[in-house]
Amino acid sequence: MIRVKRDGGVLSDAAIDWVIDAYTHGRVAEAQMSALLMAIFLRGMTGAEIARWTAAMVASGERLDFTDLRRPGSPGKPLSLVDKHSTGGVGDKITIPLVPVVMACGGAVPQAAGRGLGHTGGTLDKLESIRGFTAEIPKAQIRQQLCELGAAIFAAGELAPADRKIYALRDVTGTTESLPLIASSVMSKKIAEGTRALVLDCKVGSGAFLATEAESRELAQTMVALGTEHGLRTRALLTDMEVPLGRTVGNAVEVAESLEVLAGGGPDDVVELTLALAREMLDVAGLDGVDPAQTLRDGTAMDAFRALVSAQGGDLSQPLPVGAHTETVTAPRGGTMGDIDAMAVGLAVWRLGAGRSTPGEQVQFGAGLRIHRRPGEPVAAGEPLFSLYTDTPERFGPALAELDGAWRITDAAPPRRPLIIDRIGT
Repeated sequence: MIRVKRDGGVLSDAAIDWVIDAYTHGRVAEAQMSALLMAIFLRGMTGAEIARWTAAMVASGERLDFTDLRRPGSPGKPLSLVDKHSTGGVGDKITIPLVPVVMACGGAVPQAAGRGLGHTGGTLDKLESIRGFTAEIPKAQIRQQLCELGAAIFAAGELAPADRKIYALRDVTGTTESLPLIASSVMSKKIAEGTRALVLDCKVGSGAFLATEAESRELAQTMVALGTEHGLRTRALLTDMEVPLGRTVGNAVEVAESLEVLAGGGPDDVVELTLALAREMLDVAGLDGVDPAQTLRDGTAMDAFRALVSAQGGDLSQPLPVGAHTETVTAPRGGTMGDIDAMAVGLAVWRLGAGRSTPGEQVQFGAGLRIHRRPGEPVAAGEPLFSLYTDTPERFGPALAELDGAWRITDAAPPRRPLIIDRIGT
């Protein structure tokens, strides 16, 4: 199989089924799977190969079914099951405010979430920075939370276990930025988790896994087709990832910013994307006549988030962790903040300890970065531009090296780009 894909050939259905099963059960060595993933990264896959690879990963574990669930007091009405997935971005904490907004609007979100991958953060790593929060919850609790609260955010567990192993291997072998591997990873978990509708946030720009808008568009179209084929009503938004989302990148710092959004504040771009995705999710779930923005104004989204965190053992009354050591980058001159390279910021935060270098490595919950001046904002000489946080100060040198050349101060504001680029699917 390695040779076939190395030489640009097409893998047979039987070969794909075999290798996914064999790797899941430990009969294929890590070195061999690494080589196959690199061959796929370099040579790509046909649409038929991607579809079979995805189906094989779904078949590697169980597939949840929530169609029998009903809300208390509504015995005849099934839950409006809907989920969202992002292809990965820098400062992309959107799941954290988005899920409670949709909960407050009457949706039910079975959110199988992941950990950090490459230069991008993972929702589970962020939420686990809340004291006591756990994503390792049993199926019975997932079902109960969906009925009583309207959401559960959980580790994939036995859902697509092949993907869990491949995901961890991609993270440390330079094979994250592969359209077939991204599409199959995302969709295998979403198909298996039992949702009925799905909205995809496909990133475009410096901080995205795929380099060009054309590649991101192809990824979106591939995932929409995979979802539709498996009975999910699927839609995708192409969204900008040239610069980081919001003002924070890391784990606990992104939770803190998400709480600001749920309290009715927060950065404009985070609020805009949260509400845009919420409207798409409510639409594909068939929930009409509700205004997601109202849930931020009246506090119902915050109430939903507190209930969700509490149900999963988290204690929001405890302070969020902050790295014990801080380094500040200041402005060498006055002017206007130019564009900030999202990829460089993501790599800097990874260097600070917010991401992994080996599978299963513990991240630093307090590691992260705060952006004090976003593109287009005025800058005075000597004022802080970035604050970096880590528990291990020897990490500052490599992190600052990643930031070197990733931002600039200009005399005029950079051109504004639309946050929402396009919408794919019906």
